Amino acid sequence: MKSLLLQINTLSDSLSTTAMEGELVEEKTLSILELISSGGTGGNIIMITLGILSVISVYLFIERYTTLNKARKIDSSFLNSIKNYVQDKDIKAAKTLCKNTDSSISRMLEKGIDRIDKPMTDISSAIENQGKLEVYVLENNLANLATISGAAPMIGFLGTVIGMIVAFHEMASAGGNIDIEMLSKGIYTAMVTTVAGLVVGIIAYIAYNLLVTKVEKVVFLLETTTTDFMDLLHNNK
Repeated sequence: MKSLLLQINTLSDSLSTTAMEGELVEEKTLSILELISSGGTGGNIIMITLGILSVISVYLFIERYTTLNKARKIDSSFLNSIKNYVQDKDIKAAKTLCKNTDSSISRMLEKGIDRIDKPMTDISSAIENQGKLEVYVLENNLANLATISGAAPMIGFLGTVIGMIVAFHEMASAGGNIDIEMLSKGIYTAMVTTVAGLVVGIIAYIAYNLLVTKVEKVVFLLETTTTDFMDLLHNNK
């Protein structure tokens, strides 16, 4: 009988211990918001900065992606009309069509049509110069995205340094009475800001390279179209 009671008490103690451990696990579980805000004032400033950079990165990517997609769409009817006008020597109509069409290729061809009576080298130079301006417009804000991809991890590492300084300061202030809870804020700041900085940097870096690839494709398309236009002018000289 005594052994049975002893087993029951042991089982009860085990269940109680398990329940207490479960409660401790629940107490130690943090939400993402709590994890972000648990790094103290310095950590919060770093996290807010990284949050702003992440929003800017997303905005720049969407804005550039939309612009480049629009630049890639060259209206075939526009090119056919320009071809017909040039072949018919209707330069005025060709200029009017270019002015009424809002696209990179229309502005480039307009520069060539304005100098259609000039030597081919002058026409080619005018188109090339306008093309450089168009490429500059297409690459607008890409440098900012590249800067964020490099700066975000560095800002995260700055948070790491701040967190470690806080941790060591707490250790120095406490003398010999050091515990984990005392160091938690510094450790949270160090770890969370590092992860956040790397995440923002990686996203910005991938977005930058995707946009650079799209710019290269648009530039190739513009070069192909202007080459065909130069061939057309050469055949109609």
